[in-house]
Amino acid sequence: MRAMVLAAGMGSRLRPLTLHRPKALVEVGGHTMLEITLRRLANFGIREIVVNAHHHAEMIVDYLAENDFFGLSIEVSIEPELLDTGGGLQKAAPMLLAGGYDGPILVHNVDILSNVDFEAMRAAHERSGAWATVAVKPRPSKRQLLFDAQDALCGWQQADGSVQWARQAEATTPLAFCGLHIVAPQLIASLTEQNAFSIIPAYLKLASEGKQVMAYRADASYWRDLGKPESVAAAAQDLATVPGLSPFAE
Repeated sequence: MRAMVLAAGMGSRLRPLTLHRPKALVEVGGHTMLEITLRRLANFGIREIVVNAHHHAEMIVDYLAENDFFGLSIEVSIEPELLDTGGGLQKAAPMLLAGGYDGPILVHNVDILSNVDFEAMRAAHERSGAWATVAVKPRPSKRQLLFDAQDALCGWQQADGSVQWARQAEATTPLAFCGLHIVAPQLIASLTEQNAFSIIPAYLKLASEGKQVMAYRADASYWRDLGKPESVAAAAQDLATVPGLSPFAE
């Protein structure tokens, strides 16, 4: 499996930590978010990785080179203008699919700390034959993805209660997206949106066309959004104390 680390964002919620560095290089317990993510991927045998960069992109390029790319095969997709999650994935397609690669691709937000089992997630993705599999869990969030009884995506509920439907379902379960997803290569090739765009509306469009976008229930897994300074501080303690969370544990 190959992976893409989404690290291009401005990190606005993390200011002042991101005034002079990208959020990917903010440290959690003495290690950068980027290093933690890369080592987690490596622990699951993922060695071919694309990292996208925009805010202080040159710092990410230099950091990877200075650390010998952590022994991994890493390419950097530099975005002169922010392309959001979908646009970033689309731009990185030539790198992700190089050499005729036709396997699954794990997409990982750099500012997410979790102990989600990527092998189990990949197995679920391959069993279902889905175009995309999104890690979700029941937690408070202004926006909730809606899934039917078969765990297939059918809608997206906004903060005001309105729903963007891919298709109607008799009963739905609202679940919050965890910033972790696995996509099939044909999904990347099917993206027709231009410039900057979010991947979630693209998933809804595909689901409306009959393509499977499935939930991977990460209910029991540790998960934290590192988007705010106070979250970084809390995560540093968790990294040292939560069993199985640190990718540096022997």
